[in-house]
Amino acid sequence: MPDSITPTGPAGIGPIGPLQGPAKPAGPEEAGGKSFSQFLTEKMDEVNHLQQESDQAIEGLATGKVQDLGKVVSAAEKANLAFQMMVQIRNKLVDAYDELMRIRT
Repeated sequence: MPDSITPTGPAGIGPIGPLQGPAKPAGPEEAGGKSFSQFLTEKMDEVNHLQQESDQAIEGLATGKVQDLGKVVSAAEKANLAFQMMVQIRNKLVDAYDELMRIRT
C-alpha cells in the first residue's frame, strides 16, 4: 500500500490502528480513580444544578430581573434534557438489575 494512502475506519473515521489483543478492563485507578457510584452521584448533582439554574432563570423572568427569554428557555430545555437522560439511565440500570435477577433464578 503506498505511503500516501492511509486506511480509514468505518465511515472514514480516522486511521485504522494496528491490531492489538483484547483490551483489559480499566480499573478505578486507570479510569480516573472514580467508582461507578461516585460517577453517578456527580452526574445527578449536575442534573440537580441544571434544575436549580432553570428555576432561578424562570423566577428571574417572572420577577422582571431577567429580560432575555432565550436564555430562560435554553436553561429550562437543558435541565429538561438532562433530567430525561437521567431517567433513561435509571431505566436501563433497573432493566439490567431485573435481567441479572432473572439469570440468578
